[in-house]
Amino acid sequence: MAFLSHGDTKHIILLPGSMKDCYELSMAAFDLAERMQTPVFVLSDLDLGMNNWMSEPFDYPDKPLDRGKVLTVEDLERLGGFARYRDVDGDAIGWRTLPGTRHPKAAYFTRGSGHNDAAIYTENPVEYQALMERLALKFEKARKLVPAPVVVRDVGSKIGFLAFGSTDCALTESLDQIRKRYGVEADYMRIRAWPFTQAIHDFVAAHERIYVVEQNRDAQLASLLKLDLPADQVVKLRSILHYNGMPVDAESITKEFIHQEGL
Repeated sequence: MAFLSHGDTKHIILLPGSMKDCYELSMAAFDLAERMQTPVFVLSDLDLGMNNWMSEPFDYPDKPLDRGKVLTVEDLERLGGFARYRDVDGDAIGWRTLPGTRHPKAAYFTRGSGHNDAAIYTENPVEYQALMERLALKFEKARKLVPAPVVVRDVGSKIGFLAFGSTDCALTESLDQIRKRYGVEADYMRIRAWPFTQAIHDFVAAHERIYVVEQNRDAQLASLLKLDLPADQVVKLRSILHYNGMPVDAESITKEFIHQEGL
């Protein structure tokens, strides 16, 4: 999902861990998609999607939709036109018009192939590279806009856990088991979005060992973290994987943690 498409493509992904998260992050996805002018995926999981869950009440939205950088008829009259993909503000996001804007300069082409900042087809290497670099910068800007991770537990331990989605409940229970049975405290941060925020980098840097708990065979979250973190931080990562077709349980996490810790 993160790199789904041809070429050097990266997608914003939101990772709900509860019913309320599903509701709130779905709304956030619309705002992010409009503001960043890119697809945003809300990546739920089978446990959240198929089972019955208790939930906190949903809060009604208290702010309007964020449509991002939109030019009005008055703007077009003042400017005399616009270049759809030109980065005039230094944030890698161009200005756009909405369909139905009644002005002769409002229309533009949307291309899936190479184009310049005026949305005109190009095979010019300089223009194509500039386009790719702008998209990379836009993805970096998204780090400050995506939903922040949740610090579920912070006890000042040298051991930290990272997880996402419905793993949350089982991991929280597992941390209680580990504390009661073995006297080991651990911190826990629940990731809610990719690209990863600076808070996740800081969490990894603050711990000696990081256990990444996820419900897939290929350590997908850990793989993304390894691409994102500095080399000296990658060596801290350890995976706890669960992929037997059933929702992860606390006992499975606890047993694997104890095994890797040698307790």
